[in-house]
Amino acid sequence: MSPDQLALPHIAKLHAYTPGLQPTESGWVKLNTNECPYPPSPRVADAVREELAGDGAALRLYPNPKSSPLRAAVAKLHARECPSLTEAHVCIGNGSDDILNLLIRAFCTQDAAAGFTLPSYSLYPVLVEIQDGRTQTIEFDRSMALPVERIAASTARAFFLTSPNAPTGVAFRNADLERVLASFKGLLVVDEAYAPFATENAVPLLARYPNLVIVRTLSKAHALAGIRVGYSLSHPAVTAVLDRVRDSYNVSRLSQAAALAAITDEAYYAGIIGRVKATRDHSIAGFAARGWFTYPSQSNFIFTEPRNARGERGPAVAKSAYDFLYAHKVLIRYFPSHALTAPFLRISVGTDREMQVLSETLDAWLKSPNA
Repeated sequence: MSPDQLALPHIAKLHAYTPGLQPTESGWVKLNTNECPYPPSPRVADAVREELAGDGAALRLYPNPKSSPLRAAVAKLHARECPSLTEAHVCIGNGSDDILNLLIRAFCTQDAAAGFTLPSYSLYPVLVEIQDGRTQTIEFDRSMALPVERIAASTARAFFLTSPNAPTGVAFRNADLERVLASFKGLLVVDEAYAPFATENAVPLLARYPNLVIVRTLSKAHALAGIRVGYSLSHPAVTAVLDRVRDSYNVSRLSQAAALAAITDEAYYAGIIGRVKATRDHSIAGFAARGWFTYPSQSNFIFTEPRNARGERGPAVAKSAYDFLYAHKVLIRYFPSHALTAPFLRISVGTDREMQVLSETLDAWLKSPNA
């Protein structure tokens, strides 16, 4: 028996999560992984340098095991939306993916299903498969209206809902989330990776619904994708469960320092978020002028349905546009595996210059013989 055959049977059949391409050579316009197009707060580099002061001797010590100062800062940040929020409501993870993994680990098995919508974040089913768990899925239709009654009636132990949705960018109203929370018997995990770009978030609902869990990341609006910090906001009893299954030192000293510096520089990030939203809305207007259907995004990406020079649309047209952009070193995302997403392209919002290059390359595609 070869070593790989010693793996558990469900792991042997597992298909790993496929992240967006990360090119190593220069010259790419990279609009494929929803990273922030601007650098993090200058306070972040200062905080990391402080941790490395002198000969970096602090690195020989383990980090704060609970990321306690960061938990307190996160609670303070969100207390304006939910005044009852305390450090006991916060768990810190090595990216929000770590938090999602902890939730699956703690609440989902073959007997306790994990639910999620389709389309949605494609990591969810991978995490369930790693746990050898069971899934329940609810399909969106093209309207992207939240299927409130179907989610509320789900027998899943935990139901994962991205809001704003990935990959469409559509956000769901708190009023609809409340309708789910009032009837759903399990945990409703609202994955708010893109909430800083939206007009509403679910944090105010925490005070009334103990079965609500909110997951956030500093990878998007805070420009810290390379640092890997995320967190959850939930009833203290849920936080306590996550702490039981969390790795003891799951967030490094440097990551804790960087994250703490970032979330305390609110003015800097308000400026970045404003710039991203302005570029996003300008780009959406440009796609509308082309006659392309585009979902109303409340995220830092755009989901648009391209049309070729003959006015045709569909999966083949989307693939043609994607391939042309890729050949010209403009990197976006294409999701052909689901009927709703296959005719669309997902485009991260870059700088104004990057979005101009995108537009010019799409113009060239429309004039190409294969469009």
